[in-house]
Amino acid sequence: METVETVRGSTVCETCRDAYYWQCSQCDGWNRDGAYCGNDCCPEDCVCDDCCPADYDDGDRGGLVFDYDYRPRPIFHGTGPLFLGPEIEIATPGHRDWSCAELANSHLGRLGYLKNDSSIDGGFEIVTHPMSYRWAMDNFPWRMLDELAAAGCEATNRTGIHVHVSRDGFTSPSHVYRWMKFIYRNERQVTTLARRTSREWAAFTDDDRRAVKDYAKGTRGYARYRAINTGNSDTFELRIFASSLDPRQVQAALGFAAASVEYTRALTAHDIARDGGWTWPAFVDWLTARPAYAPLTQQLEALACVC
Repeated sequence: METVETVRGSTVCETCRDAYYWQCSQCDGWNRDGAYCGNDCCPEDCVCDDCCPADYDDGDRGGLVFDYDYRPRPIFHGTGPLFLGPEIEIATPGHRDWSCAELANSHLGRLGYLKNDSSIDGGFEIVTHPMSYRWAMDNFPWRMLDELAAAGCEATNRTGIHVHVSRDGFTSPSHVYRWMKFIYRNERQVTTLARRTSREWAAFTDDDRRAVKDYAKGTRGYARYRAINTGNSDTFELRIFASSLDPRQVQAALGFAAASVEYTRALTAHDIARDGGWTWPAFVDWLTARPAYAPLTQQLEALACVC
């Protein structure tokens, strides 16, 4: 069977070409359905039949972006018990939604998908299937973030990074309690690392601090827009981070989600009472002995957030 190379460098068979690609009338290059010509044959706001096919739906970027409530069966990558599921919200420039969505999808493959989010006001969120921390560091398409930034995408004050942390990654309700208490006791350092304080989207509240023991026992919170969203049955959603297309900042976000769980896993009453186990400097000391969390350590140093 013959193959053809697309404008963006992919090689596809005739069957896929005819089913999912269109040929630019100006350069004869093949492009994914719903995407602008990769050779920049038309301006970004072009509405010709090539650039804006009749079945284009502005809500789903030509079928490249799913509805907000899309929930596929999770596919786990790496070795547990702890798995992370990041959601990275980004804003797209002007009429580049198609090409930016296609670019993201070309890197994600089967690892993830894109979803609409009305809070972004022009853009989408990048969602992955659950990954272990080590697997994510080695296999997440980090180059995708650089290329999206080069295409004009950006993080704004309305975008964030949410990291879902698997409930099965905790050894006991006591472990959940220690993890939440550590985060709530270190709000100043956590929000410095997260690069934002948001009462609208990721609030730290006294009600949640008082309810930690109940959350640890399985009570699900009624409010979603909290620093730790406890309303999901299988995950805790860490909502604290400002969004970013800087791979180092995204790696630090995943690193904190994983490291905070692992740090509190073996934390004992003696550690807490006599050695300051719940303090930020104790956590930083623990990190420095574990090179796997180097992206997080480097980000803490860059933000002067080590004490």
